[in-house]
Amino acid sequence: MKDLRRYLVLKYIQYLVLSSSNAVSTFLGLLGSLYAIIILQSAKVSSKSTAVLISSLAKADILVCITVVSAMVLWTFDVSISSPALTSALLQNLLTANAHVSCLLLSCVAFEAYLITFFPTESRHLRTVKNARLTSRIIWMLVSAECALFQTDDLLKATSTFAPTRSPCILLFHFSSMAAALLRSLSYFLGIILRIINVYIYYKIFFSMSNRLTLKTK
Repeated sequence: MKDLRRYLVLKYIQYLVLSSSNAVSTFLGLLGSLYAIIILQSAKVSSKSTAVLISSLAKADILVCITVVSAMVLWTFDVSISSPALTSALLQNLLTANAHVSCLLLSCVAFEAYLITFFPTESRHLRTVKNARLTSRIIWMLVSAECALFQTDDLLKATSTFAPTRSPCILLFHFSSMAAALLRSLSYFLGIILRIINVYIYYKIFFSMSNRLTLKTK
């Protein structure tokens, strides 16, 4: 599990420490996810709830792979696109989905570590593989709905210039635009809150482990 801990540290740095991912952190993250998926093929490791969350975290980088490969194909072969703005928005929304899924899953891993450290017996019925899979599915569904709204907003923006001024599409455009703007603001503040919560959790865990080691040495 030491390699998986190193992988989690890499992911925490990539998504919850750095303000935005760069090429180096993204490349290292992809390599780490590939290595984590290989490790998680072991039956002994994959039978744990934390491993389920880490597996879902690693698979989220598939969205990054799709984005990178698509961008490289478009750039290498100079493919002409009828709506370059929509394509760019779609690729950006895939990266957004990856970041949001990863942040939420990392927070779930941190919360589970907190339960293991402070409530190991009381929380055993919560820390099951079934609950971990259910949590992962809920996160993917929520983020998918979020990015579908973002993509709908981008699509309506691209087609609004061709719609009649009194068309029902205009009302839909305004509603979608307001909902997407509100959701982006909420996502931003949620990201800040998750960073604070994660720092607090690992702060508590670190000092709890330090105190236990100190007591053992006395």
